[in-house]
Amino acid sequence: MKLGIVGLPNVGKSTLFNAITNAGAQSANYPFCTIEPNVGMVAVPDERLDVLAKMYDPDKYTPAVIEFVDIAGLVRGASKGEGLGNKFLSHIREVDAIIHVVRCFEDGEIVHVDGEIGPRRDIETINLELIFSDMDIVDRKIDRCIKSSKGGDKTLLGQAEILKRLRAHLEEGNSARSFSCTPDEWEEAIADMPLLSAKPVIYAANMSEDDFVGGIEKNRFYHEVEEIAAAEKAQVLPICAKIEEEITGMSKEDKLMFLEELGLHESGLDRLIKASYSLLGLISYLTAGKQEVRAWTITQGTKAPQAAGKIHSDFEKGFIRAEVVSFQDLVACGSMNAAKEKGLVRSEGKEYVMQDGDVVLFRFNV
Repeated sequence: MKLGIVGLPNVGKSTLFNAITNAGAQSANYPFCTIEPNVGMVAVPDERLDVLAKMYDPDKYTPAVIEFVDIAGLVRGASKGEGLGNKFLSHIREVDAIIHVVRCFEDGEIVHVDGEIGPRRDIETINLELIFSDMDIVDRKIDRCIKSSKGGDKTLLGQAEILKRLRAHLEEGNSARSFSCTPDEWEEAIADMPLLSAKPVIYAANMSEDDFVGGIEKNRFYHEVEEIAAAEKAQVLPICAKIEEEITGMSKEDKLMFLEELGLHESGLDRLIKASYSLLGLISYLTAGKQEVRAWTITQGTKAPQAAGKIHSDFEKGFIRAEVVSFQDLVACGSMNAAKEKGLVRSEGKEYVMQDGDVVLFRFNV
């Protein structure tokens, strides 16, 4: 999974990236300090893996990972190439979802690109650049459909009509993800287009430490972001990049103690990862043994052969069956053999839909 962190300059975007990836991306008080996208790999926290590691004492411990991409700050006119905009938009095109960092804190020492704090305006600035880019893509496909339909192809004419509706929707300043159409219409005309404003988004409302700890609901800027997210059917996540920066490099014990002193139960990174999994409809299944304990990320609804294919394509091609036990049952029994004796290990075939927390052994024949 690849998540792109976007936002206007000086909203705390690179500070957040540095904190959650500890990758050392440059952070400076001026636009375009991050010209090339910085990339950091982050392990997905999963206490189930820790439990399995104690059970199996494996030679290798491999959590699922998320790739975060810190994309340089966008400015008005990016879709027309302003501020290296075309390059930045191409980086957004490569990610699975967008983490849109919105400045919800006041600080006289950190300049705002527009002179004052305004989440609604800031969000609109970014969204419009994505929408303008999408309008160009939609226009080109409408032209292709109309030209190719001159022989009387009604399917292409139908696609053109759907795309014209989408074009009007975008023209009103709305994102593609909020376009109202049937699933069949989306698949027929829209799904194959790399639309930026169709990508799933989480608005990360970046607050000061005092606001974040002292009362999120008192922050008027946060409420602006909430309203926008609700209208777009997007998620909003309150976060404090400064706190995330402070806990970077702490031991697990010190980090928990620090968060508890602030009245927090988990880090912003943990909450961001959970929100991202939910946003993209992702779950994890587990494999466990002396050789390795590992988490594998799949989409909800994935069937057993395709899940096996995540490990190796041969597993999917030669799939025979999956021996499955739930994590809870395995832990309660203490071992796979004990779970088998109690009849809790199931033999599942090609139509089995994987569940979050399944512990699996795939049988295959190449």
